[in-house]
Amino acid sequence: MATSGSTLLLTLLLAIGLVFFLRAASKDRTTTVEVRSSRPALEVLPALSTWLEQRGWQAQTSDPERRSLLFRGQVSSSPLLAVLLSLLGGLGAGCLGLVWRQLLPALGWWPLLLALLGPLAGLLYRRRASRDETVELRLISHDQSTGSALKLRAHRDELIALEQELGSTLGLYSDANLLKSPL
Repeated sequence: MATSGSTLLLTLLLAIGLVFFLRAASKDRTTTVEVRSSRPALEVLPALSTWLEQRGWQAQTSDPERRSLLFRGQVSSSPLLAVLLSLLGGLGAGCLGLVWRQLLPALGWWPLLLALLGPLAGLLYRRRASRDETVELRLISHDQSTGSALKLRAHRDELIALEQELGSTLGLYSDANLLKSPL
């Protein structure tokens, strides 16, 4: 009986871990970073706008007073991760059913039906991870001699892709914390 109790505890801890994994997988990771370029703003801003539009972002608003551009896009969830979470949820719920079966034999095999709840984990992830997101470009300074400075506010992954793909062609540089920092 003590072994079943400790197995129940471990199984419940795994369920808690799955809940926290679901929360982390669908967490908003919007970040603000300052990027500088040795090139003039009239060269950098159109290139950034074109790159964002090629990636599916749509220009929403431009505010000349604030010197900012706003892009919107629909971010979708990963189908592979949704399937993995469904499998893990089903396996974990099935294990919990087995432990309950051991602790309460009078229930018969009914607790194993908990495994059918597994796809709920994938559905929950898909619902929370699919959302509208924005990318905001704001021109901080532009000078022919020093280049231009931009403040970018977007999802962390989008900022990393921008730095990796356009960094060398536009002469973009920042403190590179995006590439070094943990998730």
